[in-house]
Amino acid sequence: MNKKSLDIWHKINPVLGFIAMFVTQDVVLRFFFRKKKILNNGFSIPINSSIILAPTHRSRWDGLILTMAMGRRVTKKDCRFMVTKSEMKGIQGWFLRRLGCFSINQLSPSLSALRYAIDLIEKKEQLVVFPEGKINKYGKKLVLKEGLYRLARLATKKTTSVTIVPIGIAYSKVPPKFRGEFCLSFGKPIAINDYLNFPIKEFNTFLYEKMTQEEQKALKNVGR
Repeated sequence: MNKKSLDIWHKINPVLGFIAMFVTQDVVLRFFFRKKKILNNGFSIPINSSIILAPTHRSRWDGLILTMAMGRRVTKKDCRFMVTKSEMKGIQGWFLRRLGCFSINQLSPSLSALRYAIDLIEKKEQLVVFPEGKINKYGKKLVLKEGLYRLARLATKKTTSVTIVPIGIAYSKVPPKFRGEFCLSFGKPIAINDYLNFPIKEFNTFLYEKMTQEEQKALKNVGR
């Protein structure tokens, strides 16, 4: 395996994972935010389905919030984040790799990165993909990246059930402020098998609508 592949294939360090979970969830999130709310909307993880979480992306806090809502303490599984290559540089990249993150080139994803992502889906890990492709601080309307839908369709060749969960995240202030509030809202799971014949643009429009619907619920709950 070459050096480029080794950069992708990192397992979660159990000690570092435990420390990070304690520091972020029991200290940082509890201290920084005054109020935290999760809207389940009757959400439940489909049995025997591979899960792809598709949240809006408004802040670097998003990853910590998702991990709190859907991480090891709640689902007994870690969130595995697909991030941009720029986020995997330096000390930050060293930590992210050992906490289950892996990078992908959005313009030209490598075969090793795609295989790794599909392998995670096949093993029923919780893959997190931000369809907007970058932090969209003010919720400006964007065309979603095509990678999530392509990845989900490829994964259906390896596993019988792939489910995408649209998620909206909102903060009381932009950017998030000390002692502010956040809200996370889960949407109805989308079974990708029902949309295999959709053109990518049509599916992305549908997914974007579901994500923004949940974000509107979250915004209402933080007073925006």
